[in-house]
Amino acid sequence: MSVTARTSDWPGVRPEVVAEVVAGLSARLQKRLDGAAAKLAERPVVREGDEWRVEVDEETVLVLHAPGGVVAGEAGVRCGCLLAPACVHRAAAVSLCPLAEAEPEPAPGPGSESGADTGTEPGAAPEPGGGTATAPTAAAAESADRPAPTPLTAVELEAVRHLHRAAAAVLAAGVSGVGAVSQAELLRAAHRARLAGLHRPAAAAVTVVTRVRAARSGAPDHRLVDLVAGLRELLGLTTALAAGAAPVVELRGTARQAYREEGGLRLYGLFAEPVLTATHAGAVSWAVDANGRLSTIAEVMPHDDAAAAAPQAVGAGNRTVRLGDAALSHREFSRAGLAVQGTTRSTGGRLGAGASVRAVRAAGTAWTAEPAARLWSEPVPAQVARALAAQELPYESRPAGSDLLFLDVTLLGTAPTGPGGTPQLLARCTAGASASGPAGGPLGGPVVVLRPAHEHPDLPFRANLALLATTPGLRLRVIGRLERADRPELRLLAIGTPPDDPGPLSRPVERAGRVNLGLERLQTADLAAPATASATQADPAADPVDASTAQPTAPASGPVPYGPPVHVLARRVEQTVTTGRHALAPSEASAAADRALLRAAGLATAAELFDGLRAGAAHRQRDVFGRIVTDDHEAFATAWLTAASYTEELATALCAAAWSEEEAAGV
Repeated sequence: MSVTARTSDWPGVRPEVVAEVVAGLSARLQKRLDGAAAKLAERPVVREGDEWRVEVDEETVLVLHAPGGVVAGEAGVRCGCLLAPACVHRAAAVSLCPLAEAEPEPAPGPGSESGADTGTEPGAAPEPGGGTATAPTAAAAESADRPAPTPLTAVELEAVRHLHRAAAAVLAAGVSGVGAVSQAELLRAAHRARLAGLHRPAAAAVTVVTRVRAARSGAPDHRLVDLVAGLRELLGLTTALAAGAAPVVELRGTARQAYREEGGLRLYGLFAEPVLTATHAGAVSWAVDANGRLSTIAEVMPHDDAAAAAPQAVGAGNRTVRLGDAALSHREFSRAGLAVQGTTRSTGGRLGAGASVRAVRAAGTAWTAEPAARLWSEPVPAQVARALAAQELPYESRPAGSDLLFLDVTLLGTAPTGPGGTPQLLARCTAGASASGPAGGPLGGPVVVLRPAHEHPDLPFRANLALLATTPGLRLRVIGRLERADRPELRLLAIGTPPDDPGPLSRPVERAGRVNLGLERLQTADLAAPATASATQADPAADPVDASTAQPTAPASGPVPYGPPVHVLARRVEQTVTTGRHALAPSEASAAADRALLRAAGLATAAELFDGLRAGAAHRQRDVFGRIVTDDHEAFATAWLTAASYTEELATALCAAAWSEEEAAGV
């Protein structure tokens, strides 16, 4: 049963509170929980200070005590009915509340490294999905020459197995079958794992529950690919931990981000972008130091109104950067600089904002000058390889900017691309002004599909890209986030003036030749198309551009298949997450057709995994009387994880090949 409720109406709740309250219900009431939650979601919620009140009926009032907007304990949920505290109303309420970050536990073992700021960075965004941010400490990240860590204890191993069973049950049921009771069981397993010091898998489990809730409620920010990735990560972590795979320290994670002292840093602002999630909104500034390292400064806070979240994120660009006594906004810092003393920096590049940090405003640098210019000097295939390799790391421990690409491009206009033939903005990468081809122009590179970094209509990304699409032939220096696909795609974040070409972006002067596409809106006068634009560039609609060659092509009569049929296996992986293991029971004729399609494309391994996934879904244990007995879904979860991991690796390989092939074809 799908439950739709505005998360802004309810306070946040700790994951362990949900587990405790639901576990207190009788088996009879647990069966009624989803229906009770659906009814309660229709009741008005009234906030009075730190208390949220809901009139269940004429005689019963439900009260949630949430200091700071978060229900931190089971006692914070009170109901006036006769069955309280073991009533279904309390369980329904916590099932509707958005999950808050779990309270960090002290990290096991010795204390943090001397001089490191082990507190969570103020204003830092939580991991997508609302889970606790976990990352290996800096000391652990540099401990390759130390003795191997001890294996899991009996308590840790049992917690891992409990978490794995709960995750496998969620996978087998699918989004449509994962009710509040199953969600609470996964949260209970996550809390047990966190108490055992297994912070990374615990955070992954909370993320899965958050994304399951978004899927069941039809939240606009729900993406099936994110839920699939969350389940794959959770099952992969628990499988590796149970098998004793090294490095155990990396798999365990830590309770808090670790910060190390960096001393003095000279920072040069690069760009700023909005941050918008289901629970948080704000802005993040990116900077480069003299050594070419990237760092971030975040100003991200919880929001309690989804309608106002996007304007809050855009407005955060005008807030003062929270670093020392610096009196400049995130937008200003994206074009200026900072001289910082007493700097602390996390493994992932976040700058700490402790009391000992001192910062003063300094001059910035152009993207065409050092140290920023060296970011664009790295060859495109090397940048893509670096971004794809970073995706294998935990989100929090990825080096800052590892997923960013720094490219010089020439806009080609819009053209129908991909399987659906949807018109999208294309650009040709160039090797820069220093290299030239036979005609004296810059060397050609891959043709890239440019997409907005965020699809929310109230953020400027989409409007800015629509305006850029009207100026074919315009040369730009851009920063974007790699979109993993079987063709070159980039989520565009910021644009600037290319080398040796003043261009229209030098106006107005205060923009310093660059634009933060998520925080600022372009004007038509800023992007006058160059007079030298070719006929092909000037009218892409009349003369479509082929995405692989950037040459004019005849309009296609319909969608053309693109790339190998990876979708055949990937579709089954996603269908399992949506509707459970019974989704893998198509007719034998349909399965044979899919199998033949995979083998004809040379994907024999994919065909075997497809058969294994169907066999795992159909496998049922029976007792001596032939009756189906409940299993732990272990065999099915293993088959699904293998198929999901294969599709993940294949997608990465196809993305790398697409950029390499385009690069070779363009030069």
